[in-house]
Amino acid sequence: MNQAKKTVFLLALCQALAMTGSIVLFTTAALIGSTLATDKSLATLPLALLQLTTMLTTIPAAFILKRWGRKLGFMAGVVVGLGSAGLGTYAIAAGSFVLFNVATLLYGIFNGFVGYYRFAAADVATEAFRSRAISFVIAGGILAALVGPQLATWTKDWLPATFAGGFVAIALLQILTLLLLSWVDLPPLSPPQQQERGRRLGAIVQQPVFIVSVLGSMMGYGVMVLLMTATPLAMVAVHHPFHTAASVIQWHVLGMFTPSLFTGYLIARFGVLTMILTGICLNGLCIAINLAGTNAPHFLGALLLLGIGWNFMFIGSTTLLTKAYTPMEQTKTQATHDFLMFSFVAFNTFLSGRLLNDWGWNGVNYTGLALIGVALVAVGYLRQQMGKISVVNSCSKGS
Repeated sequence: MNQAKKTVFLLALCQALAMTGSIVLFTTAALIGSTLATDKSLATLPLALLQLTTMLTTIPAAFILKRWGRKLGFMAGVVVGLGSAGLGTYAIAAGSFVLFNVATLLYGIFNGFVGYYRFAAADVATEAFRSRAISFVIAGGILAALVGPQLATWTKDWLPATFAGGFVAIALLQILTLLLLSWVDLPPLSPPQQQERGRRLGAIVQQPVFIVSVLGSMMGYGVMVLLMTATPLAMVAVHHPFHTAASVIQWHVLGMFTPSLFTGYLIARFGVLTMILTGICLNGLCIAINLAGTNAPHFLGALLLLGIGWNFMFIGSTTLLTKAYTPMEQTKTQATHDFLMFSFVAFNTFLSGRLLNDWGWNGVNYTGLALIGVALVAVGYLRQQMGKISVVNSCSKGS
């Protein structure tokens, strides 16, 4: 195994451990919030704050990774995540909704660093290996899909306070991540003086390829969290047991990450825009199934498709983003992309609980349908523009 592939492998393991902890948190946080909060419409507020802090961390994290080095920067993020797990355990035991929100805020800081694992993999890979490197890191979530929901179920009653044991498990995962990161060898990012010679950010974000990449990520990720966050609450509301909800989340996460084993190959074979469009169609099918009924198979089948749709849209959009910048522009471009994406994710996470409380499960799904419509229009426009460029180039060669 050459050095680049070894680095990608270790980053994939770090991604797997981070996602396992996130799945434990996402499987239980809305239920914990509903138990601790006086106003039940605030049940998803802890997760919304997590996403908000993730968004706010993306830009400073990018510059910390550049200044401190990615290895040290990633390890600093994990230490914050470890503190989050400890505080979360205490907050649940003490019955404090406020402290639980602070714990998820800290976890959001950790999450803001995790988002750069995929970019670190892309940077060490060759051009031919890049989309597969991104896919393989995100494929680390397969392990998370197999372990995360089960871990949430197994640890539910580890401690007298229900669900507090899950945060003990998250702390152990963070310690293991620190060990893995100590073995990772990452080259430094471009020096600051080189970064400054790139184009102005305003010029970069005006590119159609950047706009479509961001919209693909925002809508794909936004719809995913909108539906996933509300699903455990919706299932419990129609009297499905917690272990059934955890199983549905498990299949959803498998759908999110298992395709990563071959998404990079599919992008190389069929093109990045085709894969994003396929993800949009799968999200539409997910919503149709959700609207068709609330039996366990409806939830399971819909969330499985939602996971696959997210995978195609997210990996496709991340790959498309790499076409929008030069190496000198990577830090500010990646940071801006993730800032915009996680801003939208944070908004949708909070919106999920409010919509479910005020408009019901159908209201959540119709909102998701409108969002994927935006992505469909954006990708369709870029595909049309690229087709025109191709025609012009063909005519030029012919003349």
